[in-house]
Amino acid sequence: MKTPTILLLIRHGETNFVVQGRLPGRLPGVVLTEKGIQQARALSERLAEAPIRAVYASPLERARETARPLAEAKGLPILTAEGLNEVDPGGWAGRTLKSLRRLKAWKALREDPGRFAFPGGESFPEAQVRIVAQIEELRRRHPGEMIACFTHADVVRLAVAHYLLMPLQALHRLAAAPASLSVVVFGEDGEVQVPHVNQVDGLALTPPPEKKPHGTGR
Repeated sequence: MKTPTILLLIRHGETNFVVQGRLPGRLPGVVLTEKGIQQARALSERLAEAPIRAVYASPLERARETARPLAEAKGLPILTAEGLNEVDPGGWAGRTLKSLRRLKAWKALREDPGRFAFPGGESFPEAQVRIVAQIEELRRRHPGEMIACFTHADVVRLAVAHYLLMPLQALHRLAAAPASLSVVVFGEDGEVQVPHVNQVDGLALTPPPEKKPHGTGR
């Protein structure tokens, strides 16, 4: 039985634009906050024992900053993967999410992302084709190895949706938190599994309070 190829899809840590509530797109100068730097270090420690053979990153600063602690710990270079670049939001880049939510186009984005194209930028189907082509290239380049890919929330969602055979209309049901980890495993004969999505170390899930029966007076 051949060793599977394991792809770690990692969203960058918290950035100044996340704190400001702005859509960064591909703008320069979008960098990690102190919290984002801590998230990158914690992720590196979390993956200390993982047999990672290569580290790839989007060309954008925030992805490369997040990749740096792991790459240094593993003694590996950070290789640029252009296909892991952020989805291009065109003229929306730099705008606040508050202002974007007032647009009619925002409703179209949320309700039917499969048919949505950013003004002056990419559509989600176009971006998904680009992203999957990059992942398949990396898969062929690293048979039987584990590789780490540092990228962006929509890139992670689009990749996971593809390998789960999810329609793009359900894209926003997937989450990709800062510094979260999603895993795609490529086995023999084209078999694909997605065993982990949006895994965040230390995530606490609190169950809803227990409902009390009616008429108890409590």
